[in-house]
Amino acid sequence: MTVNRFNLFLSSQFNFQIPKNQSCAINKGILNQVQDDRIENMKNKNKLINYLLITLIIVLAFVVRAYNIDNAPSGVYPDEAVNGIDALKAYKSGEYLWFYPDNNGREGLYINIIAFSYKLFGVSFLGLKFASILFGTLTVLGVYLLTKQLFRSTRSALIASYLVAFSFWSINFSRIGFRAIMLPAILTFSFYFLFRGIRTKKYLPFAISGFIFGLGLHTYIAFRISPAILGVLFIALWITKKDFIKDYWKQSLVCIAFMFVSMAPMISTFVAHPEFLSSRSGSISIFAPEMNKGNLPLTALQSFALSLVKYNFWGDQNWRHNYPPYPILHPFIGITFAIGLIYLIMKFFHLAYLRFKHNIRDRKLYIYSFILAWFFIMQAPEFLSAEGLPHALRAIGVLPVVYIISIVPFLWILGKADQMSHSSRMAVYSFVILVLLFVGVFNVTKYHYFWANNPRQAHSFESELIDASDYLQSTPNDSQKVVIAENMQRIPIRLFNFDRSNMTYIHPSELDQFISKNAPSENLIFVLTDRQNWISEKLTDAYPDLKLERMSGKFGESFWVVKK
Repeated sequence: MTVNRFNLFLSSQFNFQIPKNQSCAINKGILNQVQDDRIENMKNKNKLINYLLITLIIVLAFVVRAYNIDNAPSGVYPDEAVNGIDALKAYKSGEYLWFYPDNNGREGLYINIIAFSYKLFGVSFLGLKFASILFGTLTVLGVYLLTKQLFRSTRSALIASYLVAFSFWSINFSRIGFRAIMLPAILTFSFYFLFRGIRTKKYLPFAISGFIFGLGLHTYIAFRISPAILGVLFIALWITKKDFIKDYWKQSLVCIAFMFVSMAPMISTFVAHPEFLSSRSGSISIFAPEMNKGNLPLTALQSFALSLVKYNFWGDQNWRHNYPPYPILHPFIGITFAIGLIYLIMKFFHLAYLRFKHNIRDRKLYIYSFILAWFFIMQAPEFLSAEGLPHALRAIGVLPVVYIISIVPFLWILGKADQMSHSSRMAVYSFVILVLLFVGVFNVTKYHYFWANNPRQAHSFESELIDASDYLQSTPNDSQKVVIAENMQRIPIRLFNFDRSNMTYIHPSELDQFISKNAPSENLIFVLTDRQNWISEKLTDAYPDLKLERMSGKFGESFWVVKK
């Protein structure tokens, strides 16, 4: 009807008649054009919706990682404070290191970023943890981009990024000042550009991928095993893609070259200081005789089993890493992860059989090989250790791929729904959306309400040290403030009182020496992070005018003050 009206309009306006056969051709052309315009408009509309959705997911991911950062966690663990102290020294001196040797040695990139964030936010909780918030949020974007490359599906990318954004596991470590949180972001972005380069054969994505991957050596010790993932992927590509080496050898060299460019400062540091390569990991390895008790196979099997059960049954029991005793995945996501992992393993063997038996080259073979290699290889830093298992921190390198694996059942369900009637399809879509919303709300509530208000997390972060720090900031500037604490326990207090005048830090073993050199004074204020009777008795004997007072924090954790 619309086309006939258009023909009539042409005839009336321009005073000519369209031949019948030409009219049919024009009608068909106009219909095709209208259909193409509708398809194009639909594509543009879908793109806009997808951009809005991923933007919303990223913004919300940042919000749940930054919200109430001063109070949850309730303290700053000494290992975090060491990073903060080194960053503060670098910030004030301008001397930035590639590797900081204190506290068993730490790669310097994270610490140097903290130093920069101090310029923006000052020496504060936000200044200390902004790097973690940032990298935790970037991981969400990286998972979106990588998943879209792997599955060639925006829907899969949105689901995977959503699961990471509202994962308790990710939220938790995105709010702690540990350098390990950089590893998921580095891996996801480097792998994204690598697969983009494989698809386009362009040199730039390979260069970016190599450079970002090389930065991983500056992040966390668990990264050092990740090149094995690239090795497995190379073999899988060689098996799957015909003439792979011939078509990609130049791009591969570009990737490797840029990888070594970004690795070079750390490699040169290790060459100059080989002692930096040693770490505490050697003493807790399953290969250490004191750990395996002479039975390495059994120890290895137990460690591997414990590293797997944390996803569905028995999670990390450290309150800094998890909400014990629960698994680190939401029950729904734990089920989809287990199903997805089993499915990928089965499909991998099936596709490998087709490749070698019938010479069928399926792209999914190297995709699935890559996903499985990433999961099992980056699981190794956890199961090759024999202490504190399960251990969500050592396994943080698998965080992105765990959620990528978890979307497989969702994709299967939505794929089936696409073949259903409109009403059935809408019902399935609604169910999936409700499940995802429930998981997100559950995990955010679990962290920001239940975990954040639990006294056991406060105890695990030694919140009394921050309470003591806050107390010292309220004391007069001219008072002589003496903190009696172990070496690590004094560090959070020192971090937030770095420029505070008249501050003295002594180990309990140095108390007699201090008393002998300091006469009684009304301005003396002693802060004890841990009450030991002999310490308080010595202080009250040496300074009769001073009295012992207990100071309680929000969760009942205490520190002690001896003052007039």
